Amino acid sequence: MYALIYDDHKLDQPPKKIISVHKTREEAEKALLQRQIELGKRVYECNTRIVWTDKAVTAADVIDTGEFVTWRAGEDIPEGELNSNSD
Repeated sequence: MYALIYDDHKLDQPPKKIISVHKTREEAEKALLQRQIELGKRVYECNTRIVWTDKAVTAADVIDTGEFVTWRAGEDIPEGELNSNSD
């Protein structure tokens, strides 16, 4: 399942709080856009990202970094996500 997680990028605090769960990436992207609107911030300012997990989770659960990945196995990854913008 896809989940929006609160990710403040603090490497010393690996467990991440789940904000919401979704059956499809499209639903998760809509939820992320709605969160941006509610917070009045850009996506990189929201400390929120979409992840995939095989673990059964619900909103407000906590998930460890080893229990999720950015992209589901077999999922088409956009070209911009495959290559770094830096040299």
